[in-house]
Amino acid sequence: MSEAVAPALGLGLDVGGTSTRWALARADGSVLAEGKASGFSGQQMASGSGRERVMQALSEVAAQVATSGASLSALWAGVTGHDEQSGPGLRRLMARVFGLPEAAVTVGNDVEIAARLLFAPGAGHLVYAGTGSIGVHIDAQGRVHRVGGRGGMLGDEGSGYWISRKALAQVWRMEDDKPGAGVSTPLAQSLFAAIGGSSWDATRRFVHRSTRGEFGRLALAVAAAADTDPVALVLLQDAGRELARLAKLLAARHGVLPVRLAGRAVQLHPAVHAGFAAALGPRTDFALVSLQTHRNAACRAAQDPTG
Repeated sequence: MSEAVAPALGLGLDVGGTSTRWALARADGSVLAEGKASGFSGQQMASGSGRERVMQALSEVAAQVATSGASLSALWAGVTGHDEQSGPGLRRLMARVFGLPEAAVTVGNDVEIAARLLFAPGAGHLVYAGTGSIGVHIDAQGRVHRVGGRGGMLGDEGSGYWISRKALAQVWRMEDDKPGAGVSTPLAQSLFAAIGGSSWDATRRFVHRSTRGEFGRLALAVAAAADTDPVALVLLQDAGRELARLAKLLAARHGVLPVRLAGRAVQLHPAVHAGFAAALGPRTDFALVSLQTHRNAACRAAQDPTG
């Protein structure tokens, strides 16, 4: 009597600066398990301390997956900050942590992976806003075209990091203009509660000591104040308008195609979506989507173990 062949199981990772979402799935699309662990960026592979952070996050995922008793056949991972320089080292590390051959590990930029899962080549544009922001089009030949995604210092307009930076800057600008006016606003109070202090020293310490993901999470405090603070509301609307700019740039270069808007920053408050819709105009086919990239990547890994 022949032994039953175990079904191929794929692991999918959606890695952001704030968190890593993972899923374990069969080729038929059924999800067996999923969870959440610490996040990281592909850029952290460039330093010893950064690689330790990456290893810690991957080890968290591996420990969680191990509790399911699953035997993996392949891994697909979308990682924020991934590029050609960091990619080979990250791929080798993932293969080692999860006990897979390198040929069974597919690693790409998180938004690029999401776009490939969402659209057939040449069929649409994806605008994504999480800790960072970017617009992506994959053409009919499979080539990746990007706009935005320049990082918190140079861009990432409309992202959680951008919202946080603009909000803190505005509070202290108002305070410079009129002492007491900035720190007393609902926006300031919400930010200070998240930071852990209302003094300039508390803000300065937070800015210098926080990780990119921790800083980006301050956008939650901005959203919490938006219904009572007009400055916070306008800032979130501006974030939507900045994201619409990315969609317009993609349309100008690659044609007017369906646009999908995704990411946790987009879901902060209805004002972000409203600002995006108003700036994009009524004639564009667009929708707000929940990508569930980790689930879709897990299914793809199970279906195509060699990438």
